[in-house]
Amino acid sequence: MLYIHGGGYVLGSAEALANFAGQIAARVGADIFVPDYRLAPEHPFPAAIDDAVAAYRGLVAEGAERIVVVGDSAGGGLTLALLSILAADKTKGLVQPVGAAAMSPWTDLALTGDSIETRAEADPIFTRGVLQSFADMYLQGQDATNPKASPLYAQLRGLPPIRIDVGDDELLLADSIRYADRARAAGVEVTLSVWEGMPHVFQSSLGQFLAAEQSVNAIGDFIRQRLTDSSPSISTPSEV
Repeated sequence: MLYIHGGGYVLGSAEALANFAGQIAARVGADIFVPDYRLAPEHPFPAAIDDAVAAYRGLVAEGAERIVVVGDSAGGGLTLALLSILAADKTKGLVQPVGAAAMSPWTDLALTGDSIETRAEADPIFTRGVLQSFADMYLQGQDATNPKASPLYAQLRGLPPIRIDVGDDELLLADSIRYADRARAAGVEVTLSVWEGMPHVFQSSLGQFLAAEQSVNAIGDFIRQRLTDSSPSISTPSEV
């Protein structure tokens, strides 16, 4: 497992997420790597996604043959952006991820989803202003619809199976729904689970929400299935 932590591109660390990510990996029985990617505003876009790509390539260079990428929030956005970047390199024979799981992924830094308004009262964590400030610190004037920043606008054809879990009470709900719709339209196998009454990345509250346990178990089952599937993980030019 390659686990990419969240934090709006300006907060968070591998150390802070090691326990939670480790709980997922332990349930799966998989090795895990959590990279410390560079954070804004000191390191603006595309530093974070460049580091995510480097971390993935590093795992491949060390001999990893089956990799599932997992991320939450901004890390979920990085996870999905990474999939499209790697898919574009299929002709080079790079080992491709066999799957990806994203929790409450931030897929649209342009903040155009309708849930930014419709979930404004329900979301206990974010406001539009907070999300906008994170996006501004990360992008620093660059295009919010750049596919490497906002995977909602990326080329989605040829991606591996994806599982997305999101709370129904969060501003970023539409980021998950719209991404899942676009991915399915591109022929990607997508499982979208919307959890009623749940906030942003509720899975990290294991022991507090029954839904957190259920969601993490489902994510673990998905990852285990992808890591044990016998289908090949190396793409050739004929598959493009």
